[in-house]
Amino acid sequence: MSRCIVIGGGPAGLMAAQVLAPHGVAVDVYDAMPSVGRKFLLAGKGGLNLTHAEPFEPFLSRYGAARPWVQPWLQACGPEAVRAWAQGLGVATFVGTSGRVFPHDLKAAPLLRAWLHRLREAGVGFHARHRWTGWDASGACCFDTPQGPLTVQADATVLALGGASWPQLGSDGAWVPLLAAQGVRLAPLQAANCGFDVGWSAHLRQRFAGQPVKSVALDFVASDGTHFQRQGEFVLTATGIEGSLVYAASALLRDEIAAQGQARVHLNLLPGRDADWVRAQVAHPRGSRSLSAHLKSRLGLYGAKTALLHEVLDPQALHDATHLAHAIQALPLLLKAPRPIAEAISSAGGVRQDALDAHLGLRARPGVFCAGEMLDWEAPTGGYLLTACLASGHAAAMGVLHRLADEAAGAGGLVPG
Repeated sequence: MSRCIVIGGGPAGLMAAQVLAPHGVAVDVYDAMPSVGRKFLLAGKGGLNLTHAEPFEPFLSRYGAARPWVQPWLQACGPEAVRAWAQGLGVATFVGTSGRVFPHDLKAAPLLRAWLHRLREAGVGFHARHRWTGWDASGACCFDTPQGPLTVQADATVLALGGASWPQLGSDGAWVPLLAAQGVRLAPLQAANCGFDVGWSAHLRQRFAGQPVKSVALDFVASDGTHFQRQGEFVLTATGIEGSLVYAASALLRDEIAAQGQARVHLNLLPGRDADWVRAQVAHPRGSRSLSAHLKSRLGLYGAKTALLHEVLDPQALHDATHLAHAIQALPLLLKAPRPIAEAISSAGGVRQDALDAHLGLRARPGVFCAGEMLDWEAPTGGYLLTACLASGHAAAMGVLHRLADEAAGAGGLVPG
């Protein structure tokens, strides 16, 4: 029987194990943490977003420049396959108002428990607290374990080690120098789906950090002419902004800051209103009322939105009706830096496409396949990350089976599966 080891117990690694186990392959999963699926569980804290129910074409567009690479994975294991996978584990799903797909109970733990039970029933072995440290001279995988160093020989290996976001959950990027030493081409790891620093005043930081800013539109034109515009919501933080609307633009904003040193976005605080209405309401006589009371009564602006106007505009602009009306629908906000990668939802960069063959096998290490967030692709939140991680695990496992079948055929032996 052929043996494959999977290093990394996140969604990509577990999906690889699921695909391999029924095909006559002995599978063992190794993870540095005390238990597997820790980031998966964290992702489910606010309601596990499994995938997205939008049509396949716009779904593919979420992967940007990586779309041609990711597309074959998703064609083999896409959004519908993810829902079918959950259903097969006894977890029904539903589509939320935003098109996002969730388990009916919104929780990650029951799904992970059912998945691990199914994998163990299929014969998959699990080895916690085993930190991969590379290969020895014979090609065996080396691990640091509580019992001391361990080497493991296998016919194939799937690396699913994650990126470098949330290092306390195991995705710490420690694999980068190990692969670089093997001549594997890597793109630098960067924060993705991240927040950005603005540099608020003490007043805004102390009074409004943690406050949501809802029903706004973010408009951004990059220096190369790329245009982003979307409506949604974000959160004010002690240092700047974060949240789903910001994450959707984070790749463009991060790259703009890297190229230009800063990124300027414009916020429409009343995207449902036209400019003439806003001008009329701002210009309406307010008598003895304060500006804040006027904005609240006439335009429905208050709280964090009003605080942003006071933060960005000087007193003269605030009391100039024409300037204020324009700012309400195009408030400039200067972003200075992305937040550190350890705080990001996910990471970009990693193993480059040209370092891999069509089956996600490393050209520099035949028999070693890569999957998940350690590959050089990125996507916004909304189910796109998890779907592509699962799909890449499926693709890497199919690559293993393809290799084992070729080897078995060449040796005149039995083909796995």
